[in-house]
Amino acid sequence: MKKYLFLDRGIFNGRYMTNAKVELASIQKEGAVFFREDFFADPPRKWEVRYDNGYPNVLYDSKEKIYRCYYTLFIHDRDSENTPLKERAAKTYVPGSDRVTALCYACSTDGIHWEKPELGLVDFKGNKRNNILYAYVHGTGVFLDEEELDPKRRYKLVTKVDYAPGCGYMAVGFSADGIHFGELKKWTGGQPRADTHNFVFREERTGRFVLITRIWKNGQRIAARCESSDFLNWTEPQEIFRGRGFEDQIYSMPVFRYNDIYLGVPSVYHEGDTADKDYDTVDLRLAWSVDTLDWEEVAFGENFMDRGKGTYPDGEFDCGCIYSSAPVPIGDRLYFYYMGGNGRHTDYRETSFSRGYIPKDCFAYYRQKDPMREAVLSANPFFFRSSRLEFLTERGRSGSILAELTDESGRICLTGKTGDTGTEPEGNAGSGEPRWETVLWDGTIPEEGKIYTLRIRFSDVFLYGMRGDMEAAGNK
Repeated sequence: MKKYLFLDRGIFNGRYMTNAKVELASIQKEGAVFFREDFFADPPRKWEVRYDNGYPNVLYDSKEKIYRCYYTLFIHDRDSENTPLKERAAKTYVPGSDRVTALCYACSTDGIHWEKPELGLVDFKGNKRNNILYAYVHGTGVFLDEEELDPKRRYKLVTKVDYAPGCGYMAVGFSADGIHFGELKKWTGGQPRADTHNFVFREERTGRFVLITRIWKNGQRIAARCESSDFLNWTEPQEIFRGRGFEDQIYSMPVFRYNDIYLGVPSVYHEGDTADKDYDTVDLRLAWSVDTLDWEEVAFGENFMDRGKGTYPDGEFDCGCIYSSAPVPIGDRLYFYYMGGNGRHTDYRETSFSRGYIPKDCFAYYRQKDPMREAVLSANPFFFRSSRLEFLTERGRSGSILAELTDESGRICLTGKTGDTGTEPEGNAGSGEPRWETVLWDGTIPEEGKIYTLRIRFSDVFLYGMRGDMEAAGNK
């Protein structure tokens, strides 16, 4: 059976939809802090002066059976070093031009208990007993290339080498073990501003490498894309995703392929109104694309993960800013590891590493706009090889789903309802667990292999997707 997630607008014909709207599911935060800045810890890690955004790259190496996290931080920041935590609320953070960024490494065998090993690679104030991979690099992206045939290039890295303002360049590295990348190589080609998470991956359909980075236009932060066939020579950055004015700017965006489309978790920065409660904060959204070239939000203005409650310095650890990694699948869940900061973006904040999750496939759903009226979704044409069809739902106590197949003339050829799931829902839609429900038809498809249009009438149900012996007819 082929699966279709309803966050993909290419499935539907908007002309014939009624009383239906798409909403994001919410990442369920676990609340545990796995690690944090240790500059003021006992004992201290004096190179962990300010994580800032962190830009986490989290992955699981199934060969070595280990989780790895690569994160950006400041190892020198005069203001943060000289301002104790208890004094920060009464001051304004003033970043100096001599701040130094770096890339650090943490690892875990279970994804929960993390350690920062002493790597012995980079000298920091006279010794190498630290977890620094590189100094003077910014916004590094690291990924495990499962398709790479050369074992020395399994791990790939893209970063902005940044020795001083105006003296930066893009560089790449390769590693067999995910730790020893050797001397970085300056790449050839476009040089994006890249003052962001430079997220890199291999595009499955073309085999080419893609970098999601950032440029600036008209005073706004904008997501951009470069690509390469050899990881050394890169194209000029091209705009792919723009927010809305100063209020919603695309700060960074890790992406991942899921069910034949691409999804992104953009961190969206808010400015433009100093009186707004969200001013100078960063929220996490969900975006989608069929080709990585053009992106849009799944549900405009909705957050994929809620920031914590409160404000600096007494708010929850992630009340100010959120920057996520691409998800890591564990069991029947997708885990989003993230860096959460407890203050505004340009002020003092202390950042911590945590995670949240969603059930697989449950990114977004359709629901009724008006709960007193039936909602209708009308799909674009599909080839139906058989009548087998299931919907991924969260059903309420009074929930109902009616499926209709119509032919090219609009005549209803077949109707069906979802069957008994064996458990009676106790509340309204969204109060239970997602489950697949099978459509029980009142007959058989008149002609298998023919094109039909599927119409879905529903109430008191959240609809996440469908699967069946079916194939979309034509382009989305």
